Amino acid sequence: MDNALYIVLLGKAGVGKSASANTILGREVFKSEADFGPVTKHISVEADTVFGKHMSVIDTPGILGSEEQITSFLQYVFKDSTPFLFLVVINTGRFTEEEHKAVEAAEGILGPQRMNNSFLLFTEGDRLKIPLNDFILQSTTSALRNVVERFSWRIHLFNNVDGGEEQVRELLMKAGHIKTETELESLLEDLGLKEQYHREKLSLSKILQIDEKTMTDDPDTCKSNVPLYFLKKLLMVNVTARTMNLPNYSICDDGSENVECSFEDLFDSQNDAEVFNPLDIITVLFLCSDGFVQQELALKMSMCQFSVPLLLPNCDTKQSTLMLWAMRDIVKKYRPPDLSASKGYKEERIVLSELPMISFVRLGECSLSKSELLNKLLSNSQQYHDTFVHHNMECGDSPRKISDGLTEITWYLPCGNKNMDIFSEPVAIANLRGDIAAHETQFSFLCQTSAAVFVFFDQLESECKLLTNKNHKAKIFLVGNQQSKSFNPDVLKKIANKLKFTKNNIIIKTKQTNDADFVKRLRTTVSTVLTNPGLKMSIEQMADIAHELGISIDEDSPECQAGKKNADAITAVIEDTFKFKEKQFPLQGKIWKELTFLEKEEFRLRKVGSANIENYKSNLKMKKEELRSKQNSHAMSDVMKCFVSGISSQGRQRGYFLKWMRMNLDNLSLSKLSHLRELYKEKCKDSENKNEIKQIDQQLSNSSLGVEHFFREMGQIYEASLYLPETDPSRQQLQHLPRLCAQLLLDGFPLELVDGDASNIPLRWVSDVLSQLNDLVSPKNKIVVVTVLGVQSTGKSTLLNTMFGVQFAVSSGRCTRGAFMLLIKVSEDIKKDLNCDFVVIIDTEGLKSPELAQLDNSHEHDNELATLVVGLSDVTIINIAMENSTEMTDILQIMVHAFLRMKEVGKKPKCQFVHQNVSDVSAHEKNLRDRKLLLEQLNEMTQAAAKMEKKEENKNFTDVMEYNPETGNCYIPGLWNGNPPMAPVNVGYSETVYELKKNIIQLLGKCESTSNNILEFREWINSLWTAVKHENFIFSFRNSLVADAYMMLCTEYNKWEWEFKKEMYTWVTNAETRISKFGTIAAKTEISNLREYIKVLKSEATTELTKWETMMLDNLKKYFEQPEGHVYLAEGYREDFSNSIKSLRKQTERSVFDQITAAADIKQGLKELNKIRDTYTEEIEKAVCALINKSRKKQVKMTDKELDESFNKMWAETLKTLSISALQTSNIFTSVSLQLRTNLSHKGSRACELLSERRLQDCGLEPFTYKPKGSKEYIPSKLSGWIPWTDVVKAKQEIAESVISSCNDCVGDKVMRKSNYHDTYIQEILHIIDERLTDVDKDIEFEVSLKQHICGSAARKFQKIYEDFIQENYPYRRLLKNKDKFCADFKDVFNERYQCQKKAEEFTNYCLKPAVEDFVYRSLGLDIVDKMLTREEFSTRMSFQYSVLLDLISKSDFESFQRYICCHEDYVNSWISDRIKEIFSSESALCEFEDRHLQSCIYRINAAIKKAKAEKTGSLKVFVKHICNDLGDKLVISQDPLDAFMVLNNADQDQFAYWLNECVIEMTKALRNKFRDTTFKIKLTHLRVKPQNELFNRVIGCGKQCPFCKVPCDVSGEAHTEHFASLHRPDGLGRFKWDDSNKLSTGICSALVISDERFSCSATNSKWHPYKYYRTIYPQWDIRPDVSLEASAYWKYVMNKYNKEFAEAYDALPADIPASWKSITKQQAKESLKESFYIW
Repeated sequence: MDNALYIVLLGKAGVGKSASANTILGREVFKSEADFGPVTKHISVEADTVFGKHMSVIDTPGILGSEEQITSFLQYVFKDSTPFLFLVVINTGRFTEEEHKAVEAAEGILGPQRMNNSFLLFTEGDRLKIPLNDFILQSTTSALRNVVERFSWRIHLFNNVDGGEEQVRELLMKAGHIKTETELESLLEDLGLKEQYHREKLSLSKILQIDEKTMTDDPDTCKSNVPLYFLKKLLMVNVTARTMNLPNYSICDDGSENVECSFEDLFDSQNDAEVFNPLDIITVLFLCSDGFVQQELALKMSMCQFSVPLLLPNCDTKQSTLMLWAMRDIVKKYRPPDLSASKGYKEERIVLSELPMISFVRLGECSLSKSELLNKLLSNSQQYHDTFVHHNMECGDSPRKISDGLTEITWYLPCGNKNMDIFSEPVAIANLRGDIAAHETQFSFLCQTSAAVFVFFDQLESECKLLTNKNHKAKIFLVGNQQSKSFNPDVLKKIANKLKFTKNNIIIKTKQTNDADFVKRLRTTVSTVLTNPGLKMSIEQMADIAHELGISIDEDSPECQAGKKNADAITAVIEDTFKFKEKQFPLQGKIWKELTFLEKEEFRLRKVGSANIENYKSNLKMKKEELRSKQNSHAMSDVMKCFVSGISSQGRQRGYFLKWMRMNLDNLSLSKLSHLRELYKEKCKDSENKNEIKQIDQQLSNSSLGVEHFFREMGQIYEASLYLPETDPSRQQLQHLPRLCAQLLLDGFPLELVDGDASNIPLRWVSDVLSQLNDLVSPKNKIVVVTVLGVQSTGKSTLLNTMFGVQFAVSSGRCTRGAFMLLIKVSEDIKKDLNCDFVVIIDTEGLKSPELAQLDNSHEHDNELATLVVGLSDVTIINIAMENSTEMTDILQIMVHAFLRMKEVGKKPKCQFVHQNVSDVSAHEKNLRDRKLLLEQLNEMTQAAAKMEKKEENKNFTDVMEYNPETGNCYIPGLWNGNPPMAPVNVGYSETVYELKKNIIQLLGKCESTSNNILEFREWINSLWTAVKHENFIFSFRNSLVADAYMMLCTEYNKWEWEFKKEMYTWVTNAETRISKFGTIAAKTEISNLREYIKVLKSEATTELTKWETMMLDNLKKYFEQPEGHVYLAEGYREDFSNSIKSLRKQTERSVFDQITAAADIKQGLKELNKIRDTYTEEIEKAVCALINKSRKKQVKMTDKELDESFNKMWAETLKTLSISALQTSNIFTSVSLQLRTNLSHKGSRACELLSERRLQDCGLEPFTYKPKGSKEYIPSKLSGWIPWTDVVKAKQEIAESVISSCNDCVGDKVMRKSNYHDTYIQEILHIIDERLTDVDKDIEFEVSLKQHICGSAARKFQKIYEDFIQENYPYRRLLKNKDKFCADFKDVFNERYQCQKKAEEFTNYCLKPAVEDFVYRSLGLDIVDKMLTREEFSTRMSFQYSVLLDLISKSDFESFQRYICCHEDYVNSWISDRIKEIFSSESALCEFEDRHLQSCIYRINAAIKKAKAEKTGSLKVFVKHICNDLGDKLVISQDPLDAFMVLNNADQDQFAYWLNECVIEMTKALRNKFRDTTFKIKLTHLRVKPQNELFNRVIGCGKQCPFCKVPCDVSGEAHTEHFASLHRPDGLGRFKWDDSNKLSTGICSALVISDERFSCSATNSKWHPYKYYRTIYPQWDIRPDVSLEASAYWKYVMNKYNKEFAEAYDALPADIPASWKSITKQQAKESLKESFYIW
């Protein structure tokens, strides 16, 4: 090895010495800052390899003042033989006196001899705009030029900002420390591998990442793609990998008709393209790769039966490396002769196998192709394979540039069949490339490690010192070719005599010998050697000889040795595996399996028996805590401390440690488990050996030991620590463990998802690892998931390893146990296509495994595993071996169940069937019938599975997943091309798997990923596994992503719904305004008939409703088409929301039509009254005018008193002339009675009888009391027991009071409008009652009495509003009301007073001001609702429920809880009202809305005045009419004051307009003051749209309650087909108590529905019915099983806290509270609330 080069940087402080040192090393090592003071205070040294050369760079402090320190250091370090380079650093700024002194000081330190190896290094090249030479020559001072000349113009320029590595190369080349361009450098340049050789070696994460080249089959013309395509093919174990070179494009003129041919062309080279020798590609890749890639390359090459580098040369350093580490991972299986009879085999790590090695070398030129002969030597006559690259291979004749000196090795391993084995004993075959004369070290190595060395030659020298070395241990055989012109028999004889060779040591290919005979002779000779090899040596043992010869060993790197040391410290102490695991891994094994049982039992409650469920669950929790406590009592074992320390090491050392651990443990397994596996295999043949199989399986499980056991223990240590207090030091010390594991995942190591021994997932451990992984990669955290499922030992892991180049465990005996995941990075160039940053690969244990098949719960285990991995995956590969149709049917059945379950929870993963061991090229066509048969089978299984899962609407396999029989099947030939162990991988296997890989990547690009990122993937694992632990998966599944998708849909739907409602409110308000103005001066329609006008309005309403319905349905469609947000997870709710939209349209249509009809009928009813009023007004006006004329004719000035007397006299006389009819009223009770009778007409004769028993006038006078006829002591409850009759009466009473409250609100709203009564009012109230009584037990007495009470009360109020309305609109009364105004106007006209200001004030105060105030209040309700909807608590039904419950627990008030439970709707209504008042109680909250509407009105009024003025009508009446017309669509101006205003009005129009503008300003101020002074409570009474009602209707949902615990339904939209509640509560809170003890019950229906408990109610005809099958009775309710102790923790806390209070309120005894409930804290209750409603 070359001596290291020392580079010393000298110069004054601040010139950039440290930055230059960093540039040389290519990394930030030395501290470098833009500072005025010196940064480097001491001499610093850093070493690295730069351009293949080891260098030590020495940074020194500023030279001025440090001369003595630097001189002493140089004298100490440097000897005469030490290669060095001194760099005197100056910058390109002004060359000052100080710089000059610094250079002179450097010259003094160096002295004349060292000056010859010194350069002036100029820095700040980024600022220099001219060449360095020009800069020096143009320098203003001669001092710089003199210095440069003293250095003989040895100068160089550095750009330390962005200059790159070429400037460093150029400097070293100038100094003569690296060659100008070696063969290696040239090849690296061509292949684009310079960076990988000199700086950052190729890593596994780099070569395994998915990029564009993954999807392309051929390299383009770029040379740099050649190694990448070689790697790509090799990693997929494609035996054609070595033929990868640039394509050769022949040039021809297709259009030429000239068929003449130039014969000279026939003798030209047919390959003009530049080609690379495969050996050069292999050598350069090994040189440019890190140890892990080298190991992977060697493993894959071995699988392809390629020779593997034994000694790797570096032609630049002339150094060889023994590739011991690279071959460490190669494990070979073979059958030696002594095991042939028993059919046993040996499985060994090849570097540890002591085998004889036969080496083949070349001396001088040789006409025989050594490598080709070796291939023939190792190949059967039936099947030839190119183990070694040779001259006659494609590209094999290309000149070798860097691979001379490469020594390759391969192995011949027998299969135990004499007819097939070439050699009966295993043997290693080595092959040295190049002439041994040029590679003496390699030759010496082979001669000392081989049993025999075969030396190929054409011509020998008589001395031939190489062959006469006495240190050689190997037998030497000479192999010559008589046909060669250089062959000299005499020299051969001389050498043979000198070496004392017999004729057996010399093999000559004579002129009569053909290749076959010659190979046969070689085989015979080799076989002879193998019968008595003399020397057997493992590759590991060869390391000592390599050291002696100066050959480096790849394992000698510090990281590898440190990793080995740490691993050996752990594995060296293992003697008995079972005892080791018991002592060192106390937390797994029995304790972990017991915890697994408890976790599953907690969900399945199989052993609950007759015990109280909540107490049983509480006991389970205590047992779990005891086991966790037991785990925590064990301190971390010494081995685990060493292991954690090992994986805590940095970078490559951690990787080496884990590799050594895996290999050491595998070696233990190979030696210790082979006997157990053989015994196990034997017992499995007979299914009657069930107990023995269980025992051996347990022994295998106990004795098997892998790295996963260490990680499993680490996971258990971490999970157990979470049960310690947060402040506990033991817990805090373990918080870093998930991050360690996350980093390993990122480095490419697999993570165990499912513990195969315990069949469980350590959820907290896996979750926290994934959380840490997310932190490490964010924001690049998007993933897609590929999983594989199939029968055991069908090549699943091999398939994944081949497809993605990964390293899932593949070994004999039991392969994968449980499920493992690993990450593959996606390169930037393909991220957009795949829409992810990583692909997650999940490998699983085989289904239907023989060992598990003997166990009782094997089917359950397989279903759990299949459901989990299918649920996690975006693409599932189903691996089917074609040999066993029964197994295929079984696995398909498991698959169908899993896919069906996923479909039901919102997933529809893509599926790819892989049929292995199908080699016929026509397989796809021939299997057309099989595919059809397969699809038929799948359809049948789907129907069977759907029946079992109670989802029988799924008829076909394609209903539950995306599957195309044509593209969804892949036929893969067998893995091996021939008979192992010497068979290479079948090229058909590799190519087909490659096509499958491309297809899967395309599928991933198209799929809607379930888990868009790592955190969502974590959530899927949690929710899927939780659901899997239930027996009924579909009805147990809860997932926050699905919940989020549903909540997002609810939020969007609520927005659409409110926009629709708001628009229709506005439309209806405008329609009512237009109806009220019909027939007046403000009317804008030409239609004169009101009925016709109503038809037009209804048509308009229908158009508007249809428009909005269509818009909402389109929004819903677009919502599900968007790519983001997991919208497809809410696909199951799509139909419900579509129905809700249609239902909303129908309801709104009914409401709109009712309001239009009512407004029209009221308008029509006023028509006659208005006519009379107009006649009266006209008569009065005539009489007043006549009085004025009469009084003026007297020409006498009259006082006001006289005028009043004259007016009163005229008024009395005129009234006598009017025919005033008496006020007539209708009886509203009659109308209401008719509507009530119509409503109950379909309820049967009993309803009619009950109606006839009481007059409506007598109803509703007293508070409603439910008094059922007859008496019972007890009645059957909906729960499993009997409840007192009094409790039923009480429950009915509460329902009645709730309904009455809702109806009173509706009546109150009608009363506040001060409008006339209309039959739609009572119809609306009856509709409310019917809606609320839908789920109440059918009791006609209760219904009739309640309706009579409500209708009687309402009729009384409606009678009053009717009478008030008639009284208000009675013409005579309205005339009298305006008498004073007429009198005042009469006096003004008579006295010819100025009326403009007065009339303007009158018009403003009596016409405009009420209209503006009315408009503000009409608009304000919508604004308040809008504002409230921006708050989180009103965004969705579930958010609202969460907010109310959180508020309840924060108040800690029993009465509030009781009211919430017993009078839910009343409480919710008042809660909403309180929230509105709380938010809008401050003056500023509403001020903005009021002011905005006020300003919009004022703007319209001013615009109307301006427009009317511009029209110059000349008449004030016309002027006012124009204003009213213009404001008609916005303001409702009362007709009565307007008519009064028009009487006796002689004001000037212009003056009136002026004063009107002034009055509007005053009106604005007055209204602002009024709004400010009016309390919010009073304002609420004036609002047309009641915010509390709107919000209540929005959040109350459908109003349905759980049939057991009475918790309200949480589903948004009214027309949903299934009801669901997020948080069920103990039924004792709903008054249920046990009849024998009178104690409140603690049962919770979410636990009861998976128990063996039963219930009885009227719906079951009082028969007992199992809770498990509650859906047969209540098919519309979906009660998700949740028996976790966290479930309903909120209500458990409440019941525990207020147990006595609830008991007292319900006339019962306090419940027996389970122990675990008592430990629930208020904070835990709040947290469980968040979890239940998915609030994050």
